[in-house]
Amino acid sequence: MKIFAEQAWINGAWANNVLLESNEQGFWSSIQPQAQAPVDAIRKTALVPGIVDAHSHAFQRAMSALTERGSPDGDNFWRWRQTMYQIALTISPDDLRDIAIQLYSELKRGGYSHVCEFHYVHRDPQGNLYSDPAQMCWSLIEAAQTVGIGLTLLPTLYMHRGFGQPGLQHDQRRFAGTPEFILDLHSRVDKYARENGLSHQIKAGAAIHSLRAVDPDSLRELAEGLGNAPLHIHVAEQTKEVEDCIAHLGARPIQWLIDNAPLNQNWHLVHATHTVPSEVEGLAKTGASVVICPTTEANLGDGVFDLVTALKSGLTWSIGTDSHVNRDVSEELRLLEYSQRLTLRQRNIASNMTGGEKATASVLFENALKGGSSASGLPLAGFAVGQRADWFELDLSHASFWKVSPEHRLDAWIFSTPAASLLHP
Repeated sequence: MKIFAEQAWINGAWANNVLLESNEQGFWSSIQPQAQAPVDAIRKTALVPGIVDAHSHAFQRAMSALTERGSPDGDNFWRWRQTMYQIALTISPDDLRDIAIQLYSELKRGGYSHVCEFHYVHRDPQGNLYSDPAQMCWSLIEAAQTVGIGLTLLPTLYMHRGFGQPGLQHDQRRFAGTPEFILDLHSRVDKYARENGLSHQIKAGAAIHSLRAVDPDSLRELAEGLGNAPLHIHVAEQTKEVEDCIAHLGARPIQWLIDNAPLNQNWHLVHATHTVPSEVEGLAKTGASVVICPTTEANLGDGVFDLVTALKSGLTWSIGTDSHVNRDVSEELRLLEYSQRLTLRQRNIASNMTGGEKATASVLFENALKGGSSASGLPLAGFAVGQRADWFELDLSHASFWKVSPEHRLDAWIFSTPAASLLHP
């Protein structure tokens, strides 16, 4: 396929008159700025690479409007979690497929070309294994293939209800697994992708739900058995989690991982909301990365990620939509920056922390692009030879781009996006 774009976002900047060619395997084979347009090329205006949604719980799309009521006793993450458990108990394999089709279609419209699915609803509503233990995995794969979005499937190890509390609650019964079970699911998904020629679209990884949900030996067993595939873990999302981790493991959760887990570039720590600077700096040295989920972290009242230290230390990070109260790249990146501005009472934080020479939108987008590729385990780092040929065209007729000059189009996409979800009489 040949595409000729008036503009394309390459290596952190707009390039003009770009000829992009992909091969039969679906990867970019040639990228030529300042080219002439071949007669057989598809003509486009402004192209941006697809972004990876590095953290998704697809089934939670079904509950995005069902938890916005308060309580005389107040509301917090832990109350939200109980509602989530009840909804998880109702979802069949067909339900999961249909929910994921809806979600993945919305993600694709929102600028995501690939999703990392942190998947822990393994068993039937009674807590028994399906006749095919990977039944729920196939529902997610079918949804991704139907929509045409890439998928990194992360079957998730979930063993305990909390620190020092072995076993699961009754309403967590669908999540139960062991390292051996998760590695078996990983192997089945990997085999399916290879045998069906889908290894460029479907990647098998795994996840550990959290430090409170596994014991240290099981964590290490899964990490060792997984090899070089992506391994994701929730960590330091809530202050209670940090306090409980200190009480039971003797260290803050990220510091415990740095000291006790075989962290490397395959590890992706989701949230990392409650940290001290030395943890972020130490994490950067291991090669591991962080997945930030700004709209979910705001919706749940989690807190604000330390983006300043992350950028200063060179930590790799990506973005995820998590509970899916938002399904749009621009809104996720915008809230990431705005949460920093509200906390620090300054402007253009991402740009300032990287020297102030690049636009804030550029810094945010480039970090999310490269970090997302790492989180997915696939070559999804943008318009470059050897990367998967994912792209989106900016809709320059949208009000966001009214009177915007070409060099500011990425800024407008991230920071000037009026909602278009209302019908007018």
